[in-house]
Amino acid sequence: MAGDRRVGVAVDFSPCSKEALKWAVDNIARQGDHLILFTVLPEGQYEKGETQLWETTGSPFIPLKECSDPVIMKKYGVNPDPETLDIVNTAAKQKEIVVLLKVYWGDAREKIIEAVDNIPLSCLVIGNRGLGKLRRAIMGSVSNYVVNNAPCPVTVVKHVEHE
Repeated sequence: MAGDRRVGVAVDFSPCSKEALKWAVDNIARQGDHLILFTVLPEGQYEKGETQLWETTGSPFIPLKECSDPVIMKKYGVNPDPETLDIVNTAAKQKEIVVLLKVYWGDAREKIIEAVDNIPLSCLVIGNRGLGKLRRAIMGSVSNYVVNNAPCPVTVVKHVEHE
């Protein structure tokens, strides 16, 4: 049914997260959907005051219009790049979807799973940075953790380095 789906996309404004966002817009989002972007910042990387209240639950949903306002985004510690904003603004107009952003603070693996549980999402799209086997073993793969622990379907969009 149109309008009933909440499509989540984990973004960190890197090239691989932009590829995941483009993929979600091109292949999943349809008229009436809610496209919910969420980003996870390291703990303690936010201004004092009201954002401390959001440490556990994440920020309130931020409408697309406010995502383009640098003053509002500074309050959350987020600096969305122009390309990401262009992708979502175009998608919102052309596909008639609602785009929202939610900011979390803490460990990306845990917070993404919390977001999927709490929002709740119909599906999730996440990028893959393409860590080598050694780095993935040491640091852990966020996308691998999410695929194995999310209660909804997860699509991992593999990042391919362009030469």
